[in-house]
Amino acid sequence: MSNSEGIQPELKDGQIKGSDLFIKALEGEGVEYIFGVPGEENLDLLESLRQSNIKLVLTRHEQGAGFMASTYGRFTGHTGVCLATLGPGATNFVTSAAYAQLGAMPMLMITGQKPVKKSKQGRFQILETVPMFKPITKFAKQIVNANTIPSLVRESFRIAEEERPGAVNLELPEDIAHEYTDNQFIYPQSRPRLPTPDQKCVRAAVQMIHNAKRPLILIGAGANRKRIQDALNDLVEATGIPFFNTQMGKGVLNEYHPLYIGTAALSDGDYLHCAIDRADLVVNIGHDVIEKPPFFMEPGGKQVIHINFNSAEVDEVYFPQLEVVGDIATTLESISKNISKSDEWDFEYYMKVRDQVLASIKDGADDDGFPTKPQRMVADVRRAMPQDGIIALDNGMYKIWFARNYRAYEPNTVLLDNALATMGAGLPSAMMAAMLYPERKVMAICGDGGFMMNSQELETAVRYKLNLTVLILRDDAYGMIKWKQEGGGFENWGLDYGNPDFVKYAESYGAVGHRIEETTELLPTLQKALDTPGVHLVDAPIDYSENTRVLINELAEKVCLI
Repeated sequence: MSNSEGIQPELKDGQIKGSDLFIKALEGEGVEYIFGVPGEENLDLLESLRQSNIKLVLTRHEQGAGFMASTYGRFTGHTGVCLATLGPGATNFVTSAAYAQLGAMPMLMITGQKPVKKSKQGRFQILETVPMFKPITKFAKQIVNANTIPSLVRESFRIAEEERPGAVNLELPEDIAHEYTDNQFIYPQSRPRLPTPDQKCVRAAVQMIHNAKRPLILIGAGANRKRIQDALNDLVEATGIPFFNTQMGKGVLNEYHPLYIGTAALSDGDYLHCAIDRADLVVNIGHDVIEKPPFFMEPGGKQVIHINFNSAEVDEVYFPQLEVVGDIATTLESISKNISKSDEWDFEYYMKVRDQVLASIKDGADDDGFPTKPQRMVADVRRAMPQDGIIALDNGMYKIWFARNYRAYEPNTVLLDNALATMGAGLPSAMMAAMLYPERKVMAICGDGGFMMNSQELETAVRYKLNLTVLILRDDAYGMIKWKQEGGGFENWGLDYGNPDFVKYAESYGAVGHRIEETTELLPTLQKALDTPGVHLVDAPIDYSENTRVLINELAEKVCLI
């Protein structure tokens, strides 16, 4: 019977309550935080958590909790944990579950449920949430016996963290949480080593690279793992082959490297495609087809080597001629040991593209026009942020501008979502970064639309005394969709809205508000906000009138006609 119905089970020697066992299992997994909004069905678990060293981070919405847990997984490689009740609490996790699943971030969602053995509340609030989560997670399971808690928790963490990482769900009904058992939690075993690549495939990759005339390296999101950065840097230094990255591969290698030629920000019609189209071989490291494709393959076209933890998914525009499957770092180390630079390689065109890309980043970086142009906005953020500073981008038009023009020095310093590409994740992701790395400068960069989807989490940031700057790029509309609307020849209709006074809005939560009224105020305001403790919100109007001219027409012509 459930604790809420007032019946206490008889405790025997050596027994432990299910919720206590669950928390001990989480402690054994090294969990630091649980993010969430508890409900009535979580009260036993909440009481067990109260007596634990695990910190509860109480958010204002389950979606924010899920985004924070996902981002914890992205930073650490360990499973982030979030908590919600049954029914509406669980359904509010759906978007963040998809965010973690498509973005390859390990996350465990713990959801509550009414008693499964006997309940006096009929079907009140009861939804079949486990079947709901199954299509958007790697694993979803209802716990029906307290004895199974240790094995199910261990299995959930294993599945969430093994390649390719993602979301998992455990539903803990309140009577199971209150049930007693003499079972013990399972200590996590040592992490299994990832398989090494087949040496025949490594030799074939070396031969293909050596035989190419214009090889090019692509860095995708899957390369953002420990050890891979050093191995990848060694490969670039050993070969001298230029590289580019996808949006979610930003920062895996230093983008100030002389062989970096840019970031693929669009799937088609991007200036970088002019360089990619000249390549006869693309060495594709860690790319995931969940991202918009950085290039399209055609029969008889360029050759592609797929280097990843898993084999390539079947796709009509991606069918690599060689797949080297296994631990990426080990693969790259093996290739580097067996390859040398070739006098036959020709990178002259790539370097011309790089020169044009760098020139385009500088173009408009000092434009004082107001409202501020995106080029100046990106440039001032880059000027304000230190090399290890972290920006967390929400989803909107600005994401493309930052992907192209903001060069990253280090991995995980540009958090963006090019998988689910959901709005509303920018602020919670930045909050997680500020919580994990209090010594580093952190900035959330949001459109006014995305910010308002989870703006209530400002209160959470203030309550936890985070040092965080929130930059709102205000255009009073769903700007990216307006751009697409215009590009499709449709009338401008249905996408404009009003906004609150963001300065007063921030102040109502106890944050500090700033308003930009001249572009020259932007950089000093950002610097002041970053250097002053607490939560700061900066309201900055933005002018997107040059989107098409700069992003597609002008620069593509400059680059492709070289």
